[in-house]
Amino acid sequence: MPMIVQCRALRARLAKVIFAASAALCAVSPGAALAETRQFSMIIEDTILKLVDKQTFHVFSFNGQSPGPLFHVKEGDDVEIEVENQTTLPHTIHWHGLYQRGTWKHDGVPDVTQPAIPPGETFTYRFKAEPSGTMWYHCHVNVNEHVAMRGMWGPFIIDPKDPPPVEKEVTKDYIMMFSSWASAWAKKPGYGGVPGDVPDFFTINGKAYPDTQPLRIKEGDVVRIRLIGAGDEMHSIHIHGHLFEVYAKDGRPLANPYLADTILFGPGERYDLILRADNPGIWMVHDHIDKHTTNGSSPMGGMMTTIEYEEIPVKEQSFYKWKNKEFVPDFYYEESMKKPLDMHESPAFKGDPAP
Repeated sequence: MPMIVQCRALRARLAKVIFAASAALCAVSPGAALAETRQFSMIIEDTILKLVDKQTFHVFSFNGQSPGPLFHVKEGDDVEIEVENQTTLPHTIHWHGLYQRGTWKHDGVPDVTQPAIPPGETFTYRFKAEPSGTMWYHCHVNVNEHVAMRGMWGPFIIDPKDPPPVEKEVTKDYIMMFSSWASAWAKKPGYGGVPGDVPDFFTINGKAYPDTQPLRIKEGDVVRIRLIGAGDEMHSIHIHGHLFEVYAKDGRPLANPYLADTILFGPGERYDLILRADNPGIWMVHDHIDKHTTNGSSPMGGMMTTIEYEEIPVKEQSFYKWKNKEFVPDFYYEESMKKPLDMHESPAFKGDPAP
């Protein structure tokens, strides 16, 4: 009888040890069981994109749009992206801001980590989505032309496994990619992006004011604005009527966030702003580098948009240029960011096939 009692006690202690070990393993790697493999495909195409009014540009688009589709995944996911090159020039894709630990051959730099993808060929990129934050992707062949003025870029957003409290408060999430264009090369793919070029069109998400779209919010919203320097210029973005918290730099939350109403950033940089909607009105958002608010030789264009509070009856403001504007949703990927994790295309950025 004592022997039976001892065996039962031993089994009970062993069960506790196994349970504790399992719990410890889960605590060490809480996302391991949650990591998913996400498979996508993209085509690089010759596309005609309208920047504003009659100004068009020959771009190398991703799935017919510029900016390209939004990739929205979770930290730790295993990502596979098959890229097919249907243009007549070579290309690669660099996943800007991702670590590529153990996958350096998928970093997308021609003649350094891979051969460029020839016309008519495909290449599949495989990597782990880390770190979390606001990242982006772009071609790394002839970046002076393909990135600076051929629209070869798009957003890559990685949600953290354990979001900080402020991120759980966010009710609206906007992505804004800034780029400049030299119209002298608009119809000459394979050329441009050289010293002496004079950029004369400036866009947010591939459009110049008044063909940009307002950010529509309501009082009480916690708005996250992700700024991405996709072009070759410095920008000084000013938001009227509000202070915003500069929350993250290049995807990483800052140890000491700070308040501002204007922020300076350059090519490749990303800043995440947290704006608390506490001042109903119609407010200007623009680049304070003044030449960036022109369309060619015309003022009041370029990198300009507005914030519209739903509490303000827009159509009753007779002086407001956009009082009768036809609103195009998802211009800042705000609708796509609400959808389940995936690759999301947006009709707002589609161009026309190049002849």
